[in-house]
Amino acid sequence: MGRVTARRPVLRIGPSGTVRRPDSLAVEEPLEIRMGGRSLTVTMRTPGHDVDLVHGFLLGEGIIRSADDVTVIRYCDGVDSDGANTYNVLDVALAAGAPEPVVAQRNFLSTSACGVCGKASLDAVRVRAPYDLTASTLTVPATVLATLPDTMRARQRVFDSTGGLHAAGLFTADGALLALREDVGRHNAVDKVLGWAVTEGRVPLSGTILAVSGRASFELVQKAVVAGVPMLAAVSAPSSLAVDLAAESGLTLVGFLRGETMNVYAGAQRIAVP
Repeated sequence: MGRVTARRPVLRIGPSGTVRRPDSLAVEEPLEIRMGGRSLTVTMRTPGHDVDLVHGFLLGEGIIRSADDVTVIRYCDGVDSDGANTYNVLDVALAAGAPEPVVAQRNFLSTSACGVCGKASLDAVRVRAPYDLTASTLTVPATVLATLPDTMRARQRVFDSTGGLHAAGLFTADGALLALREDVGRHNAVDKVLGWAVTEGRVPLSGTILAVSGRASFELVQKAVVAGVPMLAAVSAPSSLAVDLAAESGLTLVGFLRGETMNVYAGAQRIAVP
């Protein structure tokens, strides 16, 4: 597997002067996802948990609903000048009977900054969301939500050395951490967590909370909705379209989750306030 950190020289300037020293940075490399040998997408990601990332991406795009829809995911063809595998190409084979993915007919670049930008609409998500979030009876105390950012931060090992990664965590209703993933792309971190849930047979994630270390974009809400997650909590702000999608889909959306304060933009009935 590829490295997740790299050392680069840096000139540090401060009140006491300047100093040159090496600095630890998060690795960002392309990952090409192929389906049956055909290129499907390229995403810029931090190496690690790539198989989870692919499962999560395919789930979010409506290509698969469970791990049974995938027969093989294998690394291929990614080699450097020395002939070593760079682990930057994964080929997916779908199981017989799995639905033919419409998305496989297009090729797009997914960046660490924005994910699959400009492609989504409320109608498109509504059509491919297979679970009814309004049926969820999940209730979470506000005091439990307040603990999630610190729980995630304590498990961000690569962030500790680089300061350059997003995190996504999947939690139970009582705040127990099920899985945490880090990545340079917030959407990749979410895909890695949701992909873990796919391989563990936990989808739909009807009794869980998805927490993210940054903002809540439309795309992250979309991924939560398609995976059957009833609650998304973000440390930073949501976008307007993210709020619209959450409200229409029955998702509880929390933003600015910092300490004991938070903003609830949709689905406030699921949060128990002391």
